[in-house]
Amino acid sequence: MRASVIDLFCGAGGLTHGFIKEGIRVNAGIDLNPACEYPYEHNNRADFILKDIRDVAGNEIGQLYPDGDIKILAGCAPCQPFSNYTNGQDRREDEKWGLLYEFSRLVSELSPEIVTMENVLQLAKHDVFADFKASLETLGYHVTVSEVECSQYGVPQSRRRLVLFGSLFGEIELIPPTHRSPRTVRATIEKLPEILAGHACPNDSLHRSSRLSERNLERIHASRPGGTWRDWDESLVAKCHKKKTGKSYPGVYARMEWDQLSPTITTQFFGFGNGRFGHPQQNRALSLREGAMLQTFPKYYEFVNPDESVMMKNIGRLIGNAVPVRLGRVVARSIVKHLENEVDSAGRP
Repeated sequence: MRASVIDLFCGAGGLTHGFIKEGIRVNAGIDLNPACEYPYEHNNRADFILKDIRDVAGNEIGQLYPDGDIKILAGCAPCQPFSNYTNGQDRREDEKWGLLYEFSRLVSELSPEIVTMENVLQLAKHDVFADFKASLETLGYHVTVSEVECSQYGVPQSRRRLVLFGSLFGEIELIPPTHRSPRTVRATIEKLPEILAGHACPNDSLHRSSRLSERNLERIHASRPGGTWRDWDESLVAKCHKKKTGKSYPGVYARMEWDQLSPTITTQFFGFGNGRFGHPQQNRALSLREGAMLQTFPKYYEFVNPDESVMMKNIGRLIGNAVPVRLGRVVARSIVKHLENEVDSAGRP
């Protein structure tokens, strides 16, 4: 039995790397961000196609699958329009809103045997998700939707996600949790070398942290793991937090705790003031490498060509937007189990 994957909205390759780790071939990833090309191709045995998904036709994707393969179409449409981090704003004018309809169009044109999608839980509250699910069912797919607590599968974050499966062979069940106890921040990043704010490790250009202003250095010195800015001396508290509107944001300018999960890694995880992203012990924010490892990328994963400069904002976005590799492995393993149960060696149900 042969199966292979095309990864839509592939980013830096978190989902793809998970499939590869589980022994499923990924033929190509498609994304419109050119910064994804180096990490995607360098770390994965797959081609990168720089293209807007709205300009891709189903027959183009179909040509990327070897003859006889069971076709798996996977992807994580950009989640920003649906995320809690939009603070309740109506993002319907965001051009990314309609990308799930493009995903649906490609399923209709291609008719892959397996479809899978990962996204934020809030997506399920929107009509676009109901429409996507209904379109799959109309096309004959057996659709299952699961809310996944990622820490139960070895992702060292407080991160809940939505995983959808569609199969023409029958229902795909998400594999049961793989970890009885969560993997902690300590177990994930403690062994990395110490670095100062604004500096990088000589042996790993990605293990670098953002510079901190003198005031923020004072603030992180005054911060304790698991604490908040409310613990500080009044002179250190930002003016915006003294207002009534700012008092409900205790989770910024805070340190992680060694023996707990990290918060959800966002595209701004390298900034001390952007969340609970202070290092548990060192007086700095997380490094890019630490964020990547909390996203369960292996330590060897490269995000930038060694001949190019490391841009914190650009690489932080790649890491924060990625599907955690371990979650990608869970998705892949669930599909493998399904195919072993439902399909014979010749690819027939």
